[in-house]
Amino acid sequence: MISKSLSRKSLAAFVSVAVLSVYSMVALAGGKVASGELSISGQVTVNGQKVISGGTLFSGSTVVTADNSSAIVSLSKMGRVELSPKSSLILNFTDGSVTGMLDKGIAKISTVAGVTVNIATKDGAVVVDGSQATAFTVSTKGGNTSVSTEAGLAELRSGAATQQIAAGENGTAGTPNPQTDDDDDDLSGGALAVLLLAVGGAVAAVLYAAHHDNDFNFGGNPVVISPSR
Repeated sequence: MISKSLSRKSLAAFVSVAVLSVYSMVALAGGKVASGELSISGQVTVNGQKVISGGTLFSGSTVVTADNSSAIVSLSKMGRVELSPKSSLILNFTDGSVTGMLDKGIAKISTVAGVTVNIATKDGAVVVDGSQATAFTVSTKGGNTSVSTEAGLAELRSGAATQQIAAGENGTAGTPNPQTDDDDDDLSGGALAVLLLAVGGAVAAVLYAAHHDNDFNFGGNPVVISPSR
């Protein structure tokens, strides 16, 4: 009696595992994760991890390029995405669309006809309707968003405004930052000159005191400082 009960339980467990396996295979086949091929130069991270050329990039990944580094994501027959040095992009893609968020830097997106594009920045979004092959470059350097189209037609949407940017044209959105990324921590020419003059004056005063036996004269009789006894 016990043996029959155990056999039935074993058979039921086996059937349950088999059914779950079939459902898992069906789910995986129906929900294929989109991916692209990565080609890099220099130091590039994906989701915070360093990567090398030839790796697979999955949709939803964050790609960051260091100084003097770049990355290219080949999206099979849909097109490609190129990131310039010091850029950060969250990239999503399916069989017929490319979307993303450019946090900083420069990205160039090239797609074939039939692929829609929506690349957002803090100032708005660059949109392609997929009616034709399109290539455009979007940049956040300088504090605002600038777009230049090399082929096809792109739209730069910011608030209620929409700019049609055809091949060979440029568009901007947002307020530019007077300081660039490279000189945020640098002194201006005038400030640097004042600082050098101040340092030079202090050095001259120290040298003068050292060679005149502690005698100081500020327009009147010299004051002699004698050592204490």
